[in-house]
Amino acid sequence: MDKMKKTIVLLLILLPQAGFSQEKVWTLEECMQYAVRHNPSRNGREAQNEIYRLNQREAIGGFLPSLNVSTGAYLNFGRGLDPETNTYITNSTFSNSYEIYSSVTLFDGLSQFYRVKLAQINRLRGKEELRDTEERIELETMELFFNVLYYKGSVELAQQQWDESVRQLNRTRRMEELGLKSVPDVTEFQAKEAEDRFILTKQSNLLKLEVIRLKEKMNFPVNENLAVAGYEEMFLPTKEVESAEEIYQQAQLSLPKALIAAKSLSASEMEYRIVRGRLFPTLSLSAGVSTGFSRTMNTGGTYMSFEEQLKNRRGSSIALSLSIPVFNGFSRSSEVKRSRQRLIIARNEHEETLRRIYGEIEQTVADVNGLADECEHALKRTQAMQSAHQVNLRKYEEGLIDALEVSASANRLLNARIEELYTNLKYQLKRKLLKYYKGVTSDE
Repeated sequence: MDKMKKTIVLLLILLPQAGFSQEKVWTLEECMQYAVRHNPSRNGREAQNEIYRLNQREAIGGFLPSLNVSTGAYLNFGRGLDPETNTYITNSTFSNSYEIYSSVTLFDGLSQFYRVKLAQINRLRGKEELRDTEERIELETMELFFNVLYYKGSVELAQQQWDESVRQLNRTRRMEELGLKSVPDVTEFQAKEAEDRFILTKQSNLLKLEVIRLKEKMNFPVNENLAVAGYEEMFLPTKEVESAEEIYQQAQLSLPKALIAAKSLSASEMEYRIVRGRLFPTLSLSAGVSTGFSRTMNTGGTYMSFEEQLKNRRGSSIALSLSIPVFNGFSRSSEVKRSRQRLIIARNEHEETLRRIYGEIEQTVADVNGLADECEHALKRTQAMQSAHQVNLRKYEEGLIDALEVSASANRLLNARIEELYTNLKYQLKRKLLKYYKGVTSDE
């Protein structure tokens, strides 16, 4: 019996634990990493980077000599040249040839050298484009994550407001039964409770919609629940000590957009040098070894063996060729001019990208400093509203004010809390964006 009791007690302890599965709570970093791993555009960038790698290998191979092997078999009918007597006869002849030849470009106006440089620049640019894609996905996910936090905090505040309205309504009803309050007071708090319940429902629906948007950005399974870490406490705001110019100097060395713009400009310069190199002469060296075999098909006689013919007919060649472009219908000169104009366009785009980055940094610095002041004032306003609301509740209990003023005081307090939540979350978002411009990848 004692053993059975112990077994029952053990089952009562273990069964709830076995049936309880704790839901995973996703942090901001986990959401961003998941979104990066499951985004299709990242896979496309990785494929493009593989193409850049192959292009670089091909460009380097352009410096190496080419090596080719060729063979052919020929069967002639009717009159033809007798390979033995070197006279024309009517006969059928079979011949077979073999050749190995190689060629290398000695000088081409440095075009091949700049092709290698271009391929290397494109490969480096591809890596920055992949990093830019990943960081853009992270920033978009982070923004949606903070939106979820905002609506989640709004739901919590709306829930507290509704709970307080329910308590105040029940208390007013008891006071009305005791003759301390009137029916209009009860009616006012009934309206207040209905209004707060509507606000809670609305904020809950907005939270669901924002979670759906976050799932879409993360490519998260729609049939699974996504629970994010809650908003626990307000972040202590501080102003940015570095100027926009200082952060801009850091961004030029680490920000993917700035590096991509610089690599694109360098690539345009290499393309211009490649095209310009085609105006110069091309010097090439080639060499080869050839041999063959031949015999008459329908006449008798003695012929040299296959090995002897291959040895006796073996010949070598070496050639040095120089190609000088003189006139080709203005195609080369036009291409050089077009490449020069594309280089001018690339320089303008590079400058425009840097100006845009500086403007974004300057705006973000202003937002961080401005939101730091707003957070401080929002906190003071919430504290003042909280104190005022407590005073109004005491005045209402003492009969000094009516229920309408208490409802207005509660609404002002709710709006102040929501505004403080919004300002603090926006400050955190801008602060993380500023760290992105600085090239900081980890939290301080």
